[in-house]
Amino acid sequence: MSKEKPARTLGMMWWAAFAVMAVTPAAVGADEDAVIEAMTVTLEFSAYHGNNVLPEQIPREAWGGYFVVDTRSAEDYARAHIPGAVHMEWRDILARRAELPAERPVLLYCDTGSLSAQAAFALRVTGREDVYILTGGFQAWGRKGGLDAHDRARDAGRDRDMLESEPR
Repeated sequence: MSKEKPARTLGMMWWAAFAVMAVTPAAVGADEDAVIEAMTVTLEFSAYHGNNVLPEQIPREAWGGYFVVDTRSAEDYARAHIPGAVHMEWRDILARRAELPAERPVLLYCDTGSLSAQAAFALRVTGREDVYILTGGFQAWGRKGGLDAHDRARDAGRDRDMLESEPR
């Protein structure tokens, strides 16, 4: 079997999930035009980078400034998670958005970044702007050194501008 097939299947699953997210409000009686307008406004004003943050952009001492949300399954969260993260499965993020503190930026992650990106998009449609996605998710965070990813990248001579840039 080709290695392209899993990637294509994941891409199809992402678009299917996106379509369900987009259609669900209309299916429960919401004004379809209002839903489309909210999504359009969000997409028009979203930055190209989509508020993605690399693990190595966050120094150890800066993690406490984020309200970190693990959007994976409860089983994955129980197995391992970023210290201090709370669990809110990506599907439940809108229903639980009142639990997100208004005074701290929210950093979402899943295993790879795709499900947390969908949750972030949903939050942005509701007007929440300070939502960030951990690029590469929990897997990249672990590979790059976890809470020490910033220091490891700096010590390895990684791009100083990238390391010192504000998360987008």
